[in-house]
Amino acid sequence: TGSSDPYCIVKIDDEAIIRTATVWKTLSPFWGEEYEVQLQPGFHSISIYVMDEDALSRDDVIGKVCITRAMLAEHPKGYSGWVSLSEVDPDEEVQGEIHLRVEVLGSQGGRRLRCSVLEAR
Repeated sequence: TGSSDPYCIVKIDDEAIIRTATVWKTLSPFWGEEYEVQLQPGFHSISIYVMDEDALSRDDVIGKVCITRAMLAEHPKGYSGWVSLSEVDPDEEVQGEIHLRVEVLGSQGGRRLRCSVLEAR
């Protein structure tokens, strides 16, 4: 139909912790949702999967963005900008990007992550 019904799933070390709302019938969704989670001291990565909701079959994975602990260390105050989606299935072509704002708050003993999933295209 030329459109998707996208939503995002946020995982920390492969554990799903957040699911955004679905934005119906669009290729340029806007979420404007903000989440704050407690990061465990030994976490490795934060992955954001962009999904296409499908009422008749399993939801499709459009692509993902992975933010590693090392990447956050390179940007200690956080990051804001467009990030290209990467493939989840090597047989699928991926096009698109997601606009994120990620902030690390607090000190080593009590760090929190504020992640704003703004929009995609």
